[in-house]
This record gives sequence, C-alpha cells and structure tokens, in this order.
Amino acid sequence: MRRKKDDFGARVRAVVAGIPCGTVATYGQVARLAGLPRAARAVGHFMRTNTEPQLVPCHRVVGHDGSLVGYAFSGVSEKRKKLIDEGVSFSGVRVNLAVSGWNA
Repeated sequence: MRRKKDDFGARVRAVVAGIPCGTVATYGQVARLAGLPRAARAVGHFMRTNTEPQLVPCHRVVGHDGSLVGYAFSGVSEKRKKLIDEGVSFSGVRVNLAVSGWNA
C-alpha cells in the first residue's frame, strides 16, 4: 500500500512542477491529472510537506473556487504576493480561475 501512495505523491509533484508561471491549478485538478480524481485532500498533504518549492511551485495550487487555502511557506499572504508577482488575476480575495486557471 505504501508504494501506491509514494507513486501518487511523485505524480502530484510532477503535475505541480508543470503548472506554468502566471497560472494556477486547483487541488482537485491536480488530483485528477495525477490519476486519483477524488484525492484533492491528499494533494493538500503533499503540498503541505513539499520540501522543494523552487521545483514544485505549491503556491500555484488553490482551492476549487480560487481561494488561497494555505501555504506552508509564510502563509497565504505570501502565497498571494507570489501569485500577484507572477501575474495571476484576482477577483477580490480569490484567484480569477476564468483568467488564470491552468488549462491542462
């Protein structure tokens, strides 16, 4: 069983590593692209334990409605700043997914 979890984690990291600068993906979208569409919470776990933010840009993963759910590196205010610096569009406090959502 441990092997499947490790494989899923590697697939999640690969998907997130492919999110282009200036765009975001939702936790559910990452789960679907990694092969387990109902595993959005597991994606959150992998993002929370990410040790390579330069290679796996976990700040580009957001909630299903564009909300900034969390960011292990300095909190959501830092996540918002990084996304704004990359050109991600916001509507209020949420990412405008129609403009900045990743179409993978």
